Amino acid sequence: MHRAPQMTLPRGSKYLQCTWEKAYQDHRKKVRDAQPLVDTHALLCLRHLPLNIKKLKLEEERLFVIDRDNYLLLEKVSCIMRTRGQTDNRNDYTHRSLNRGNREQELHREQRKNKIILGRITNSEPLYQARKWQEDWARTEKFQDTLMKYHGRQQTCKGKRN
Repeated sequence: MHRAPQMTLPRGSKYLQCTWEKAYQDHRKKVRDAQPLVDTHALLCLRHLPLNIKKLKLEEERLFVIDRDNYLLLEKVSCIMRTRGQTDNRNDYTHRSLNRGNREQELHREQRKNKIILGRITNSEPLYQARKWQEDWARTEKFQDTLMKYHGRQQTCKGKRN
């Protein structure tokens, strides 16, 4: 129920004055005992959530890589300090391959196959016959000479000769 604003001192009777004071005291009690609607307490701290094990592991690995790289750099700097910064252009590295034996066997196998193929090619009879080519060329030249004899004679459109 909506109450209209009360005057500080009611004008009617002592009964109205008493009723007004009782309503005011009830109102003050309600204001005093009112609880907040917004919870402002700290959140519960769950111990397994802040501890991210995977993140810690990745950080540890990253730090390990950094330490290893720093150690390698320290070794290089100390080597430079010991040798007074001279350049080292010698290549003492010998190439080591685990597949070398297999590659050499494959190379020897291919070389043997190539020798066999070369022997077949050199021992085979040629398929080309140079004599036939020369006879054919002689016939072609004879035909060309025959055509050249009659080169001066040309036919017109109606088939008459000049």
